Amino acid sequence: MWALALVAALSLVQPPPVPQPFPRPGSGQPIKPAPADPTAPQQPAPAPPAPPGEAAPTEATLGVPIYPGAQFITSYDAGRGQRFYLFGTTGTFATLVTYYRNVLKQRGELIFEAPATHQFDTGRFREETMAFPPSVTIKDYQSDISQGYPNPKPRAEPSRFPTIIQIVPTPER
Repeated sequence: MWALALVAALSLVQPPPVPQPFPRPGSGQPIKPAPADPTAPQQPAPAPPAPPGEAAPTEATLGVPIYPGAQFITSYDAGRGQRFYLFGTTGTFATLVTYYRNVLKQRGELIFEAPATHQFDTGRFREETMAFPPSVTIKDYQSDISQGYPNPKPRAEPSRFPTIIQIVPTPER
């Protein structure tokens, strides 16, 4: 008997209202789907990472020092003729920030507290010709929920990097 009462009570509960489009029909503004423009250029697909086996860039190529012992992971096309380069390291976030403060002779800026991310600008950003500002960015990948950035090389040591360095060099003119 109580099961029947429960079913009856549940049938009286109304589901939440269905979200209405904005603007609402009848408000004087008709809702029309956006026409497809076949002549509009398609957005390019995201650029793939560098091919496997890509040679590690040098400090001369990057224009900034590479933290001692850092392992080159890969590079990505950043657009507008720029690439950004990822390096993994077993050094701590604080150690790397101190290292780059000393070698770049600047304080940089803590841009996120969690996960800790610190950026050092290494060149002037030109919006008309660059996708990203030339910089060195340090990111702490080790936390209560992450053991670090996975090493993409199978069975390589370390298996995870606690800290990642991203370098965006100044593009050549």
